[in-house]
Amino acid sequence: MNEKTMKLTVLGATGSIGASTADVMLRHPDKFKAYALVGHRNSQRMLALAHQLNPEVVVMTDAGSAAELKGKLPAGVELQSGMDAAIAAASDSSVDMVMAAMVGSAGLPAALAAVYAGKRVGLANKECLVTAGRIFMQAAKEYDAVVVPVDSEHAAVHQALAGHDHDSITRIILTASGGPFRDRDPASLVNVTPEEAIAHPNWNMGAKISVDSATMMNKALELIEARWLFDMPADKLSAIIHPQSIVHAMVEYRDGSVLAQLAEQDMRSPIAYALQTGERLEAGIPWLDLAKTGRLDFQAVDIARFPAMRLVQDVMRGGDSLAISLNAANEVANQAFRDRKIGFMDIVTTVEAVLLRVENVPVDSLEAVWSYDREARVLAQEMMIL
Repeated sequence: MNEKTMKLTVLGATGSIGASTADVMLRHPDKFKAYALVGHRNSQRMLALAHQLNPEVVVMTDAGSAAELKGKLPAGVELQSGMDAAIAAASDSSVDMVMAAMVGSAGLPAALAAVYAGKRVGLANKECLVTAGRIFMQAAKEYDAVVVPVDSEHAAVHQALAGHDHDSITRIILTASGGPFRDRDPASLVNVTPEEAIAHPNWNMGAKISVDSATMMNKALELIEARWLFDMPADKLSAIIHPQSIVHAMVEYRDGSVLAQLAEQDMRSPIAYALQTGERLEAGIPWLDLAKTGRLDFQAVDIARFPAMRLVQDVMRGGDSLAISLNAANEVANQAFRDRKIGFMDIVTTVEAVLLRVENVPVDSLEAVWSYDREARVLAQEMMIL
């Protein structure tokens, strides 16, 4: 292995971010080597990845799925199971970078372990910062970990900030597609079905995130992430609807200049950006043809249509317990809507009702994170029964 080769652990390797990470790595076999691939239940996908990337270690956090791989991995690949093994894979001394793409709050312990070990961390897990942003970023500073965002919007901001004075920033503006209801009469949204909410106009995503896009709760969560990633107050963070999803974010400076990052919609672009430590990497995405695109449209966020965007401003101005509770209550309400137990507009109403019941305090331990998370889930269930 030459000195330029970066050794990676990929948390959430069997998901979509893991697949795109593998694609970029395979385009540059001289630059990247897999140390560990960590998955949960998708043993068949993990088997295929193991043959593609030939890691030193494969970890399945689900013991039954690990058992399915016994005797099937390439020669020399060590099979492990459980969250402790995932944490060890993220903090191993030979690892240079960890791609943190585990879904949900389950990914927080392993991602934090990478931070405590001073790794370069490609962060593709919203919950790490939404629920534990203060803990995560303080630990990164203390242990000299480098946190690079993998969300396309945050990666865009990261690029637009490079080389510029932090104090001269007047606004960070994330773009949002607006989902399937960006032009719909707000009064008609009470009748929205799960099928309509999941039908995203730009992407084929999972059901949960598609509903979050329809309510714009996903953008609310991304604004909370940006608060911690870029150390910005709520009044400097905003969003704008951009249906083409070509401009991913903009940063405005006090001299009136606005820097925007543009690219085709492909997660390999922000992943390649997170992986590179020197020159830009070829990522395999199509070249952006603005003449073919023809036009770039923008419109203000209508908070009558998207009340989550009003709610998040209050959450960002408050204590960490509010962000934890917003995330947890939204997960419960989102699922209830998909199960046809509540209406579409009841999702944000439920979240708001929970926020009125929880403490508004800073949070500086994982135990407290889990405690507020549990409380908000219970409250959300109670609100939906009332």
